[in-house]
Amino acid sequence: MVVISSAELRNNMKKYLDLARTERVVIQRGRDESFILMAQSTAPEADLARAITVDDVIERVREGLTQMFERKD
Repeated sequence: MVVISSAELRNNMKKYLDLARTERVVIQRGRDESFILMAQSTAPEADLARAITVDDVIERVREGLTQMFERKD
């Protein structure tokens, strides 16, 4: 695994896209954001099976907030 900045990715895009064919490239953007770059063909099926949609995330957050406010009463 290689960790790079977003500026490094911009400046050397081909290098890191080629590298992502064989290993994960973590792109750090600022202090609080990071992204993983990897070839789609190397994504394990188990990871894809666990994937959720944005709608699922929003629904789970709503459920969590609802439960949190119900406990305060």
